[in-house]
Amino acid sequence: MAVERYTKDHEWIRVEDGIATVGITDHAQQQLGDIVFVEVPEPGRQAKQGDAVAVVESVKAASDVFAPVSGEVIEANAEIATQPALVNEDAQGKAWFFKVKISNPAELDALMDKAAYLEFVKQST
Repeated sequence: MAVERYTKDHEWIRVEDGIATVGITDHAQQQLGDIVFVEVPEPGRQAKQGDAVAVVESVKAASDVFAPVSGEVIEANAEIATQPALVNEDAQGKAWFFKVKISNPAELDALMDKAAYLEFVKQST
């Protein structure tokens, strides 16, 4: 069964069998506006929780995408690098950024569940 968590930097993470799929939340893409550029990490990269590992740029701003957990990047979504507008269309689905083989599952405990994230977004607007 997949576990879904969220960060205060507006990343989502879906974990299944020790592999985490990471992207930005629907809220984040709405705040950014039209996405015009995405840079995804190279597979094999080691990431520590909180490291900036990807970049998303819109007509308004550029933002780093941080690793919600530590581990090795095992796959990057090349499709969003060539079609950045997919992030606006399906931020929490097809437009995932990268997959990480988690090295410290306990780090998931520091992340928010969906209810806590929605409350966080409501309080920060």
